[in-house]
Amino acid sequence: MFRDFFFVLRGIRVYALVGESGTGKSFRAKLVAQKYGIDFIIDDGLLIRDNRILAGHSAKKEKTFLAAVKVALFDEKAQRDEVARKLQGEHFRKVLILGTSEKMVNKIAVRLQLPPPAKVIKIEDIASQEDIEKAIRTRRIEGKHVIPVPSIEVKRNYPNIFYDAIRIFKRKAGPQALGPTPKVHEKSVVRPEYSKRGKVIISEAALSQMVIHCVDEYNQSIRIKKMVVKDDDAGYRLVITIDVPFGTQLGGNIHALQQYIIDNIERYTGILIEEVNIIIDKIYNS
Repeated sequence: MFRDFFFVLRGIRVYALVGESGTGKSFRAKLVAQKYGIDFIIDDGLLIRDNRILAGHSAKKEKTFLAAVKVALFDEKAQRDEVARKLQGEHFRKVLILGTSEKMVNKIAVRLQLPPPAKVIKIEDIASQEDIEKAIRTRRIEGKHVIPVPSIEVKRNYPNIFYDAIRIFKRKAGPQALGPTPKVHEKSVVRPEYSKRGKVIISEAALSQMVIHCVDEYNQSIRIKKMVVKDDDAGYRLVITIDVPFGTQLGGNIHALQQYIIDNIERYTGILIEEVNIIIDKIYNS
């Protein structure tokens, strides 16, 4: 449909800021936007322009980590339609999407009918290792998160999770008579309900059962012999060892099975499946 190419035809350029959860992406988003002349920031379910929240709702207000992930990924149709409509009605050339991985950013771009990122900026490119480690400690120990808008905007929209405000002064050259003029960026520190209760993750057993169900739905003749589940901030990685019946078209079918598992688990849980590796151990006579 034409609307899928709406932003491409308008020459919209998408930027991505990628880094693991808690490494300081939201803290540095405004500085990245300023450096590249970016108009909009999409962060944790919100559409932000300058110092205002224009559309969406914050993943930070959710009571569970799983619900927060779904909001950040624009899993609900009403939320993504609201943000997509707002974008279509605005005049802009550049937008910055924040995510824990390139896959997450690409998924958000597709759901908001935006082009894929033309430039990917990694948090390691703009922050020192010391700063990243400090941000991670603050997230894990104190449960503090940042929303890149002033405190007045967060207090108005999400007063229950507001914690504090951070003001960053960046000097830029002004008229000689006046001397350097400080530019102030204010960010809000919040404490989501889910960070107070601890991170909620899907168990390995539950995820394994979902994979077994997906494989059985796809082809009852495929037998799972072993499964390994690995979890990191970018998403889950699965290694599945299977036996397949003789005569199975391995190439296309195995790739289709990989995609079937990814699509169904992501759709029903909101978690990100970063990778599915399928190992064929044996071909048997059915």
